Amino acid sequence: MNGIDRITARIETDAVADAARITGQTKTQCDAIRADGEKQAREGYWEKVRQGVAAAEDRVQRLAKTADMEARKSVLSFKQSLVAEAFDKAEARLNALEGDEYVSFLAALAARAADTGTEQVVLSAADRAACGRKVVDAANAALKAAGKTAGLTLSQEEGTFSRGLIVRQGSVSVNCTVEALMAQVREDMASEVAAALFA
Repeated sequence: MNGIDRITARIETDAVADAARITGQTKTQCDAIRADGEKQAREGYWEKVRQGVAAAEDRVQRLAKTADMEARKSVLSFKQSLVAEAFDKAEARLNALEGDEYVSFLAALAARAADTGTEQVVLSAADRAACGRKVVDAANAALKAAGKTAGLTLSQEEGTFSRGLIVRQGSVSVNCTVEALMAQVREDMASEVAAALFA
């Protein structure tokens, strides 16, 4: 082998060695880049999973709160309907009173509403014709029994209401119609009725 062949062989050997070394370094770098990329991909994947789980938990909590609020509103609405039904039944019972029971009811209203005992009692046209005199007499008897002035009189005026009465003296009136009484009772006793129904 002459000198050129030896130099060529040596260059070739060095080139192969350099190529092997560069290939090894490149492979090491590629492996490191791949490992780093896989690590970042895994971390990104698990971060997305964590974010997804957190978002799902947040949504579940919001849905649970919304469902709880809706359930409370439904229960409240149901309770309010039951309270309204209780008052409606009480009003229906008052409107169904007849005969002596109705006279006693009206007389008690008039006696309780009377301040001086000399007021006029205003009844509807139907009640005035059916039991007006009895109501005034019974109310005066109740006032007398309580030691009060018993001078109530039956008004010539007829009320435009259906049930109950109005006690009037001059410009002062006490509205004891069933409608007015029930409106007042609903306002005053709604919480008590609810407590009794849902204790």
